[in-house]
Amino acid sequence: MTGRRRPMVRLGELIPDAARALGLEDELRLSRAIATFEALVAERVPAAAGACRVLRLDGFSLVVEADAPIVAQELRMRGPELLGAFAAAPGGFGAREIRLHVRPGGRRV
Repeated sequence: MTGRRRPMVRLGELIPDAARALGLEDELRLSRAIATFEALVAERVPAAAGACRVLRLDGFSLVVEADAPIVAQELRMRGPELLGAFAAAPGGFGAREIRLHVRPGGRRV
């Protein structure tokens, strides 16, 4: 052994390059957006935490499903605040709108 070692690199710094090489960049972006949105909702709209989820990213829109109309209404009212926080968060991006859909049949089990 020569004693040479590569410099240490954090695992989190390797994942984007690996995802890109495997063609999974869009899935990684969606996963980060989902985790970021869930954390922001839990922090800023605690009553809606666990009762909504990001379904997909559609251009500059977040498509979000809510379990009940009251949850969708609360998210609509807090939309500008959530979008601003989402744009500033490391896993977010500059989304322009949150498109909300109420889940048919209510809460997921």
